[in-house]
Amino acid sequence: MPDKEPLPVLNEPKKIIIRGAREHNLKNVDVELPRDKLVVITGLSGSGKSSLAFDTLYAEGQRRYVESLSAYARQFLGEMQKPDVDQIDGLSPAISIDQKGASRNPRSTVGTVTEIYDYLRLLYARIGVPHCPRCGREVNQQTVGQIVEAIEEMPEGSRVLLLAPLIKDRKGEHRKVFEDVRKLGFVRVRVNGEVRDVDDDIELDRYKMHTIEAVVDRLIVHSRQGNGSGDGSGAAGDQAAGGGMDRTRLADSVETALKLGGGIMMVSDVTDREITRDLLFSEHFACVHCGVSLPEIEPRTFSFNSPHGACPACTGLGTELEIDPDLVIPDRGKSLKQGAVEPWTREQSGDTYYRQLLEAAANQEGIPLDVPVRELLPSQVNHILYGGRRGEQVTLQYRTSQGRQRTYTTHFEGVIPNLQRRHREASSDYARQEIERYMAERPCPVCQGRRLKPEALAVTVTDLPIDKVTAMSVTEMLGWVQELQGEEGTSPLPTPDHRDGAAPPLAGEGSEGSRPSPLSRRQQTIAHQILKELRDRLSFMVNVGLDYLTIDRRAASLSGGEAQRIRLATQIGSRLVGVLYILDEPSIGLHPRDNARLIRTLLGMRDLGNTVIVVEHDEETMRSADWILDLGPGAGEQGGEIVCSAAAADFVRCEKSLTAAYLRGDRRIPIPPTRRPGNGNMLTVMGAAENNLKDINIRFPLQTFVAVTGVSGSGKSSLVVEVLYKRLNQYFYRAKAKPGKHTGIEGLEHIDKVVNIDQSPIGRTPRSNPATYTNVFSDIRTLFARLPDSKARGYQPGRFSFNVKGGRCEACRGDGIIKIEMQFLPDVYVPCEVCHGKRYNREALEIRYKGKNIAEVLDMTVDEALQFFANVPRIRNKLQTLSDVGLGYIRLGQPATTLSGGEAQRIKLSKELSRRSTGRTFYILDEPT
Repeated sequence: MPDKEPLPVLNEPKKIIIRGAREHNLKNVDVELPRDKLVVITGLSGSGKSSLAFDTLYAEGQRRYVESLSAYARQFLGEMQKPDVDQIDGLSPAISIDQKGASRNPRSTVGTVTEIYDYLRLLYARIGVPHCPRCGREVNQQTVGQIVEAIEEMPEGSRVLLLAPLIKDRKGEHRKVFEDVRKLGFVRVRVNGEVRDVDDDIELDRYKMHTIEAVVDRLIVHSRQGNGSGDGSGAAGDQAAGGGMDRTRLADSVETALKLGGGIMMVSDVTDREITRDLLFSEHFACVHCGVSLPEIEPRTFSFNSPHGACPACTGLGTELEIDPDLVIPDRGKSLKQGAVEPWTREQSGDTYYRQLLEAAANQEGIPLDVPVRELLPSQVNHILYGGRRGEQVTLQYRTSQGRQRTYTTHFEGVIPNLQRRHREASSDYARQEIERYMAERPCPVCQGRRLKPEALAVTVTDLPIDKVTAMSVTEMLGWVQELQGEEGTSPLPTPDHRDGAAPPLAGEGSEGSRPSPLSRRQQTIAHQILKELRDRLSFMVNVGLDYLTIDRRAASLSGGEAQRIRLATQIGSRLVGVLYILDEPSIGLHPRDNARLIRTLLGMRDLGNTVIVVEHDEETMRSADWILDLGPGAGEQGGEIVCSAAAADFVRCEKSLTAAYLRGDRRIPIPPTRRPGNGNMLTVMGAAENNLKDINIRFPLQTFVAVTGVSGSGKSSLVVEVLYKRLNQYFYRAKAKPGKHTGIEGLEHIDKVVNIDQSPIGRTPRSNPATYTNVFSDIRTLFARLPDSKARGYQPGRFSFNVKGGRCEACRGDGIIKIEMQFLPDVYVPCEVCHGKRYNREALEIRYKGKNIAEVLDMTVDEALQFFANVPRIRNKLQTLSDVGLGYIRLGQPATTLSGGEAQRIKLSKELSRRSTGRTFYILDEPT
C-alpha cells in the first residue's frame, strides 16, 4: 500500500504588508505591521491614523470577507467600497470597534446591548418563582379539583363558558385550527371574543392578530343541592354545575379543556352580555386567594419590547410625557400680566381668550396680576396651574376676531389640565407638537419606570424581581450571580492595596471559596449554563472598566468611549481567534486607575491569537504595546506619512517622532505658573443627587478654566451633563430634557447662554463640510453674489450653492461624482463627466473673485483661504478661529464624513468662538483631549 502524501503546509504570514495606501490624506504609504501583536497607531489629530486603520485596513478586511460569500448573500449585506490601496497581504477578517455612540433608541439599555438582559430573561423564565401581583403570595399550580371548586363558588345563576385556548395573538387564517376543532367533536369556537359556530364559513384576515378558543362546555352555575341537566359535550345544551353526576361531568369538561389548551383553560362569565369577564386557570401558576391566574412564564414575559411583557401604559418605555410646570412658567420673575404663563400668553393673532380667562380667574381669587410669580403664595400658583374647585365658575369678557364684545361664563380648569386635555383631543400633529413644547418626561405612573407588566415584576429569583437586578451595577450583579452559583463573590474592583501602583486584578481572579447556593438542586441544574454566560459577560464588562454602569441604564446616555468598551466586552466574549481587531481610542474617558485593567484585556485578546490594532494617544497603552506606528509629521495635507514604525522599545529612540520625544521626556506640556482669578462670581449647583451623586453642593468659579475629574463612574457626567447642562439648556432654551435631581442652581444671572461641545459628527453626508457648518460658506456665497458679473447676470447667493438648483451641476446634483450601482459588486463612483468633479455648472464657475471661482475657493485649506480673504473681515474672522484651534490644514469643502472626532469637536468650538462674544457664555467640553 503506497504511503500517503503529506498534506501541504501553509505558511501563515507573520506580517500585515500594506503597499500604496492613498485613502484620504495618506501619501502612498508602504508599511509592514506584525501579526498577533498589540499595535498602536498614533500621531497628531488629522495625521491619517483613522484613514489607515479604519478606511484602509478594516475596509479591505471586511470587503474581502463579504466577497467570499455568495452573490445572493452579498446583495443583502451592502458592499464596501475598495479602499485606495495597491496591495494588502496577511490580512485577517477584520472587526471594527469605533467610538460611534450607542443606539439612540430609548428602548436600548446596557443590558440589551450586551445581551445580559436576554440571559436574565431566560433565567427568570426558567427558575423564577411567580407571585400574585395583587397579594404578593407565591403562586402555585392548580389541580382540576381546585378549578372545579372555583367554578362552583361563582354567583348563583352565572352563565359561563369553558374555553380551551388554541391561538393567542397570532397572524393567519387558521383554517386548520377550525378543522381540528370540528374533528374533535366541538361545535363552537370563540374568535376574537365572539362565539361562532365551527361549521360557519369563518374567514380571518391573514395579516391581523387573532385569538381563538374552543368552547368545551356551556354552564349555568347552581347550588350543590340543585339537579343539573345538559349534554356536557360542548353542544347546544347548557349544563348545571353542582351535585352528583353534574360535578363529575364538570370535572371531565375541565380536564378536557386543560388537555386541549395545553394545561391552560378559561372560564368566561357571559351572564351580562354587555360585559364579559374571563378568568384564566392554569395547571401551572395561579393565585387561589385572589382568583388571579398568570399566563405561562416565557422569556418574552420579561421583555419590555414585546406586548407580552411591556407595561401597557408606557409600552415598555418606562416614561411618559407630562406637562412640566417649569416649562409652563419658565421665568418666575415675570408677573401674570407680563406673560409668565407662556402657553396662554404667547402672542397669537387675534386670540386673547386664554389671556382674558387667566386674568378673570386671578381677579376672582384675588391674585395680583403685577406681582412676580415667585412672590405669589404657593396656593395662588397652584390655583393658576391646576384650577379651582369643581363647579366654580368664572365670568370673562373678550373680543372676538370680528371685533364683537362677548361675556362668557365657564369653569376654570387650570393651565395644566387644559393643556393635557387639548393634547389628548388634538386632531393635528402641529397642535400636539405646540403643546409638547411644555411637556417633559417623567416615570410612568403605572409601572413606576420599571417598564414591565405587574405579572412579570411579581416573579422573583432569591426574592428579587427582575427590575431590582437590572438596577444593580455590573459589580453588584456579578456578586449576585456568583452567589447563585454558590461561590464567594470576589470583588472585581480594586482594593485599597491596588489604588497605588499595581494594577487591579481582572474579574474572576483571586481566591474563590464555595458556599451553599440559595437555589435548589433542580434550579441549579437548569440555571448552570445561563449563570455561566451571565458571569462571563459581566466579568468582561468589569475588565474594560465598566463596573459602575447599571444594567438598566439607557444606551443613549452612554459616552462614545463607554459605548465602544461595551462593544469590546461583547467581542471578548466571542473568544474568536485569528481576527484583526481595530479599536479607536478605547482609553478615552477612563481614569488612569482603570486603564491598567483595559490594557490587560487588550493583551489577553492578543494572547488568544488575534492582531489588535489600536488608534491611541494614551502613554500607558503605547508603553504596553508590542509595536508603535507614528503618522505625521503634521495634520491634513502636512500628514499622511510614516514618521516611525518600530517595536515599542526601539520607537522611543526615534529622533523624527514628536510622540517619541514626549515618551522620552524631552518634551512636556507646560504647566502655567499662575492661574486665572476669575471675576469672583460663582455658579452654584445645590443638592445634586442624580444617579450616584450624594446630595452634593458644587461651586463653579466663572471666567475660569475648570476641570471636572474623577475615576470612571464617579459622577462627572451626572453632575456636568445630566444636572448642570440640562438645567441651563432648559432655562435658556426651554429644552424638553428633564435635568437630573437637584434642589436648585444659583448664579444664573451671571451667564447668558450655554454651549455643549462634544465629538459627535458635524454632518452625516458628504454635502456637509467645515464651510457649511461654520456658516462661512454663506458669507462667501454672498460675496460672490455681490460681484459685478453676478449683479449683471442677476445671480443671488443661492446660485453658488451645490445643494439647490440654479448653480449646481444637475448631472450629478452637486455631488461632483456619479454612483454606478453594481448590484452584488461594490458600487463604483466616477467623477461627473459634465462638471469634472467641481459640483457647479459652467455659468456659476465663470464668476471669479481675485481669479478664483467658487469651486476653487472650496478646495482651499483654511490657512490659504485666510490669506485669500484677508480684506473681508466677516469671512476672515471665522476662518481665523478655525486656524486658531489648529485646523488650518483642512479644506473648506472637505466632506464631514472624512473628519475625525477631534476635528469635528474643534470645528464646533471654532463656530462658537467666531460668534460675537458677550463674555458670559458657559462652555462645556466632554473629554476634549
